[in-house]
Amino acid sequence: MDIADVKKELSGDEKVLESVFKIETLYKKHKYKIWGIAAAIVLFFGAKTIQENMHQSQLESANEAFLVLQKKPNDAAALAKLQENNPKLLALFQYAQAVKAKDVKTLTTLSHNQNDVIADASHYAVSVLDKKPVDSKLYHKLVLFEEGYLALQSGNEKLAKEKLELIDERSSLFVLSQFLKHATIEVK
Repeated sequence: MDIADVKKELSGDEKVLESVFKIETLYKKHKYKIWGIAAAIVLFFGAKTIQENMHQSQLESANEAFLVLQKKPNDAAALAKLQENNPKLLALFQYAQAVKAKDVKTLTTLSHNQNDVIADASHYAVSVLDKKPVDSKLYHKLVLFEEGYLALQSGNEKLAKEKLELIDERSSLFVLSQFLKHATIEVK
């Protein structure tokens, strides 16, 4: 080993020591900020974990209540538990029960629900029960088919054809609408 190599090695060690001293000085100057940031990060992830666990617990409780309601639809404790833990699932349960029971009053109430899907489906179900088709985002093609059918029943073949023409050939109701249109031709 010659002197030049030793000098290079010592200068490298000096640079490392110099960096360590700079870091130590920086740490002493900003240690409260560093510990504050570290504590904030720990608190953030701790709070997030607690929040996720609470949410999971609510979902499990709502699912248990829902399973009870499927067996006993009038269980007041399960209804209250579901209302508390998952009001959207309660609305869906109420919709299913109201459709099954053909409960127009409950369906009318649900037609004003904040959930657009529940509200639209409830509004449509009320219209079906009243035999007065109304426009629906979910059941638009079915409404057109019903309007065409009702127009055909009332003898208004022109309106029936107009409504049935609006059903797209990609719709699953297209074949049925074609049969209904043929029925208008045969009626003549």
